[in-house]
Amino acid sequence: MSHTFDIKIWSVRQRTKQQSAEVRWKVGTTPHSATFRTKTLADNRRAQLMVAVQRGEAFDEATGLPLSELRKQGEVSWYEHARNYIEMKWPDSPASTRRTLAEAMATVTPALVEDSRGMADPRTVRQALYSWAFNKHRWGAEPPEDVRAVLSWFERKSLPTSALTDRVVTRRALDALKRRLDGTTAAASSIRRKRAIFHNAVVFAVESELLSENPIPRVSWSLPEPVEEEVDPATVPNPEQVRAQLRAVGQQGSRGRRLVAFLGCVYYAGARPAEVVGLKLSQCTLPRRGWGRLRLQETRPRSGRAWTDSGQAHDRRGLKKRSRKTVRSVPIPPELVAMLRWHIEAYGVAPDGRLFRTLRGGLLPDSGYGQVWARARKEALSPEEAERLAKRVYDLRVAALSAWLAAGADPQTVAKRAGHTVAVLLRVYAKFIDDSDNATNTKIAARLAERSGTPV
Repeated sequence: MSHTFDIKIWSVRQRTKQQSAEVRWKVGTTPHSATFRTKTLADNRRAQLMVAVQRGEAFDEATGLPLSELRKQGEVSWYEHARNYIEMKWPDSPASTRRTLAEAMATVTPALVEDSRGMADPRTVRQALYSWAFNKHRWGAEPPEDVRAVLSWFERKSLPTSALTDRVVTRRALDALKRRLDGTTAAASSIRRKRAIFHNAVVFAVESELLSENPIPRVSWSLPEPVEEEVDPATVPNPEQVRAQLRAVGQQGSRGRRLVAFLGCVYYAGARPAEVVGLKLSQCTLPRRGWGRLRLQETRPRSGRAWTDSGQAHDRRGLKKRSRKTVRSVPIPPELVAMLRWHIEAYGVAPDGRLFRTLRGGLLPDSGYGQVWARARKEALSPEEAERLAKRVYDLRVAALSAWLAAGADPQTVAKRAGHTVAVLLRVYAKFIDDSDNATNTKIAARLAERSGTPV
């Protein structure tokens, strides 16, 4: 499709014999004309073309039409475009990202309708859009009757994607991203994430020639300030408090004892829980004495069967923000080596070599080990401590990195072991790096004295 701003429009030509009027114009080097029954109709058409030229709009050389008219001929509703966007993103997105994409589209789509007459209640609408309209695995399946009614309503009521050229409509869509189902304001991180996805979907509309430009930057709408990422030392348990909680985990019967080494990996190796779920014996070096090593190379986040290609609840992918072949080697202290050796002796390994499994041999669900951890916190900590310390299993990883840095470990080494960039580590754990100032100052002073020959 060839677009140009080189437009020439002639005056209306009256054709007496045919009792008609002709509008003639040229787009680039291609002439075009249209014949009308009366001169008034011809004048109206000429005026429309002139307005498009005055707006600075490009014309399509082949058809002679302004691009806005051309788009309307092939108009696509926002609901259809959102599904096309999901289809485009689906193949290369992990299961957790697919869920996030669906959630964002299910949030913004109800704001892009002609009116709300006949719309189902918000919870039913969200479920139908999230679980069916924007879950590609469900396409082709027969939805329940109530879901089918909701989706049919959106097919009828959805605004054309071109309606986003109206700033009021775009603002309405952006404002919808701020609200939870109950009408309260969503978390800043959630709003920012959904806004980024909506922006990407609109860019896709521009690429698909449904919009001439992205309207979002033209709307005066500000994102909420990001929540401070920096870890507060008051929320981080010390090593003795962690040990007390791990002992409390082991006191919760067979279920708890099976989880001690798992939680120990999160703390002593600074690993993400999803990195430990699929840990295999072949990835462990566990000597009888001294430090051992874990070689982490994949994550197994629980995303739900509806979103994974395998149909299993846990997805399988490489380390976070790393290539699929990346392996992160992490030294582990004797304390964790002993935990793992005991675990293997007591429970063996799964047929595929996994160290950790449910009583039925499955992958550990986050809800299961989360419940055990919550109970252990209440038993091992005072009410005041339980109110602020390590509320999530993931916080054991935070406690680990904090402890390493506070001990004076080099930030670059800590970042490498944790699978972080140094920039993220310095931003999030800045207060713990400060704890090592005295040790660092001593090392610097010694080096300076060595250079000058002056005793420290």
